[in-house]
Amino acid sequence: MKKKLILSCALTGAATNRSHCPYIPYTPVELGEEAKRAEDAGASIVHIHAREDNGQPSWRPEVFAQIHEEVRKRCPKIIINYSTGAIGISREERIRHVTALKPDMAAFNMGSMNYAIYSKKAKKFHWNTIFQNSFDDMMFYVEKMNEAGTIPEMECFDTGHIHNAQPLREMGLVPDNAVYSLVMGVLGGIPASTENLMHQISQVPDGRHWQVIGISRKQWQLAAVAITMGGSFRVGLEDNFYLPNGEMAKSNGECVDAGVHLTHTMGREVATIDEAREMLNIPLESPQATVNSQ
Repeated sequence: MKKKLILSCALTGAATNRSHCPYIPYTPVELGEEAKRAEDAGASIVHIHAREDNGQPSWRPEVFAQIHEEVRKRCPKIIINYSTGAIGISREERIRHVTALKPDMAAFNMGSMNYAIYSKKAKKFHWNTIFQNSFDDMMFYVEKMNEAGTIPEMECFDTGHIHNAQPLREMGLVPDNAVYSLVMGVLGGIPASTENLMHQISQVPDGRHWQVIGISRKQWQLAAVAITMGGSFRVGLEDNFYLPNGEMAKSNGECVDAGVHLTHTMGREVATIDEAREMLNIPLESPQATVNSQ
């Protein structure tokens, strides 16, 4: 019997807005509703960035607390995974919502990199910066996650990032159930291709859970490779607005539904939330800490 895969859904990112896709959720209530749509379609994990009600990225713990409440109201058992990736704020600000809320999982960025959005048509960069994650910073973040009982979701944008986990494992900082996320298609990281994904998969230590995160329309090709190679994958409006038929998705639920259909077409099954928690050794959350909004 083939191992079931875990479907993750990234509900909303930080770099896009409703001028790019009108269905991107902003508010805590909208994120709660999108989490429910994703769960109903078959997702076991929701990856979440916080936004202010006007759509601007937010790192305020009280906003994350409101999101947490709205998601848990609708999805008591789904695995919640918060972003910690940010530019231009302190490392303390990047992790304080994890310390306060103790989510099931949190993104753990595995190295520094150029991070850009480039237009071939205009021949210019729309966005161009450096995403900084030194080993000192990484040790700080993962120690905070360990204190919170939060499982690291190790976001690896290139081959070197996969290997950056090794010294942290040797130091006893990365737990055995940490997930390797192979992020592909960000300019500055490894390009999205079948050949590159096969190489990335070969670098993951034996027995560790991994998923592919394909950015933009090559997502579905990479998801098919992950299905074939025994891995998991992520969908959602953070990564790709379009369904396999080229139509724009009207919700995260539609993205997940397409992922489930692709999985079944290729002869594998999608894990339930209970099964995903067992596979990743993630118990249900303990009662949440109160967030100090001051």
